[in-house]
Amino acid sequence: MGEPLSPDDARILALESDAVRGHALKLLILEPGTALDLDAVRANVLARLAAFPRARQRVVDGPDGPSWQDADDLDPRAHVRKFPAADPVELRSVVGRLMSEPLDRARPLWTIDLIGPLADGREALAVRLHHAMADGITAVRFLDTVVFEPHDAPTHEVGIRDPDARPTRWREWERMPLTLARELGHPGSPSPFDRPLTARRALAFADVPLREAREVGASRPDHATVNDVLLAVVGGAVRRVLERRGHVPRLNAQVPVSLHEAGEDAATVGNRDSFIDVDLCLHETDDLRRLDLLSAQTRERKHGRDARSLNELFHALAAAGPVGSALRGLADSPRAFALSVSNVPGPRVPVAVGRRRVAHVYTSSEPAPHHALRIAAISNDRWLGVGFCVDPTAVPDVEAFADAAHDAWEALRGAAG
Repeated sequence: MGEPLSPDDARILALESDAVRGHALKLLILEPGTALDLDAVRANVLARLAAFPRARQRVVDGPDGPSWQDADDLDPRAHVRKFPAADPVELRSVVGRLMSEPLDRARPLWTIDLIGPLADGREALAVRLHHAMADGITAVRFLDTVVFEPHDAPTHEVGIRDPDARPTRWREWERMPLTLARELGHPGSPSPFDRPLTARRALAFADVPLREAREVGASRPDHATVNDVLLAVVGGAVRRVLERRGHVPRLNAQVPVSLHEAGEDAATVGNRDSFIDVDLCLHETDDLRRLDLLSAQTRERKHGRDARSLNELFHALAAAGPVGSALRGLADSPRAFALSVSNVPGPRVPVAVGRRRVAHVYTSSEPAPHHALRIAAISNDRWLGVGFCVDPTAVPDVEAFADAAHDAWEALRGAAG
């Protein structure tokens, strides 16, 4: 007998379609050096899988629903592969192709692909994990235990710091009207990213120096977090692109929030997250003022514990039939949010693969029906890597968003002095 998927994991798995593949990708850029040996990488990964048991399991459909079952015949050649690429353009092409291809349901739902070497001696690893197997926090645990060489740095504490401080369910429901007003009571304009979705994917990436992002946040009268700075950069980038295209609408962003609790093993509990919705403040022309407005929104929602309240609500409504489905549809509509912007803390110390330092880490998550642009960020010890993923038939020129993010960051840094 296998282990049934959690309701959240099963719901994510059921979202797969011809256009939605259901996985996320972590892209590791290695500093120049001796080319990685494919067989050695396979051997190292295979030796470390015991520390991440879910990576040795596959999904099996049964009469009672999908379950996790051990895959006794795991073939490292099918999971750790190699693709040539000579330059960054070819690298992005390979990664876009990987994002468009489904993971094999007959095998554990992950792959690690070596890409390169590039002409400058760098190499990349593209790590794909199905979202039913791992949320953002769990994916970082996979990198730590399976991909990176061993290191002693503690993992980031994320999500809910003190599970004993959980409010009573009655208090959650007492706050629900205000939560719903904040999260769903301010629909945006028709979204320019509400387009039919195909399986094609195109990606682009931008970097924000992590130390300077912290300094910009700390310089504000009401302290802004790195995530607030990310949202301000994203808002500035989207405004710049849409302004050049002739129209700047009012758009909301959905921001996933981890609900992992302190001390739990993220590698075994599956998906545990919720969200908040924020106005991206595209009407604001001043980048620093946009940061303050976004920071005020996220503070209010944290104080109201909106993410946890919404999690309680949607779990309660899961069995409510059409009423629950209607409210979930409202929350997922392009007027409720036009795009999703996630941020996961990655390795906080220098890490390596095959004795090659990981210079940059990026992440990419799937667009969704009616949400053809997806933005995701991950940090390492030096950079906040921002990934833009689109269906290029719906949202052309994804590089424009990455270039605009660079411009927005430079404007924000300059305005903050």
